[in-house]
Amino acid sequence: MAKSPTGPNGSKAGNTSGRGQRDLKVKVKSARGRTMSSTLWLQRQLNDPYVKRAKAEGLRGRAAFKISEIDDKYRFLTPGKRVVDLGCAPGGWCQIAAKRVNALGDRVGKAQGYVLGVDIQEVEPILGCELHVLDFLDEGADDKVKEWLGGPADVVMSDMAAASCGHKQTDHMRIIALCEAAAYFAFDVLEEGGVFVAKVLAGGAEGELQHILKQRFKKVANFKPGASRSDSSEKFVVAQGFKGRDV
Repeated sequence: MAKSPTGPNGSKAGNTSGRGQRDLKVKVKSARGRTMSSTLWLQRQLNDPYVKRAKAEGLRGRAAFKISEIDDKYRFLTPGKRVVDLGCAPGGWCQIAAKRVNALGDRVGKAQGYVLGVDIQEVEPILGCELHVLDFLDEGADDKVKEWLGGPADVVMSDMAAASCGHKQTDHMRIIALCEAAAYFAFDVLEEGGVFVAKVLAGGAEGELQHILKQRFKKVANFKPGASRSDSSEKFVVAQGFKGRDV
């Protein structure tokens, strides 16, 4: 009688009980000095397929797949585009943008783009990107960015999130305020026809932001990429076709 094939962990390949899959998950034991929430976060990270994939592909975090999915749908990171990434640390969004806009100029026959990443902390160098320590909220930050770019930007994007205080409504208001600040910064640096992409949290207060963006852009959409965790209220607003600063 032939034996059933077995998987790498010794479970039968045809087993549908789920026991074989469950055995593959990494379980993290509680340690002295580590809170339960920290333990659960670590366990989730170790079992997150996007975290594993990011490591395998040399990307700086799972967030890189969010911008990949957003761009797959809306197609704004095309060769030749000039991109500003606000709050760019650790750099995953910059990595994706650099490849897609041809920042290295290694795609024959395609226009060469430019990626500028700014953050309040220093970021390790990224191939094809220019990185600066800058608080975009500082006076004159928009002029510095345009100087570094050599003109206006085609895309301003942001995956920034305000520091959490643990109070859901307060955290929601903080991230919406940060997104609004990023939007007004984008109004100062975007080329007419440009694109603004930013993270928001669903919760009600984003209505005013949506209203502002609809006045300044031809199209405004909301999208939750598959790389966003299902238990997260985050989504991304994608505003296309900037009407210009005089609107």
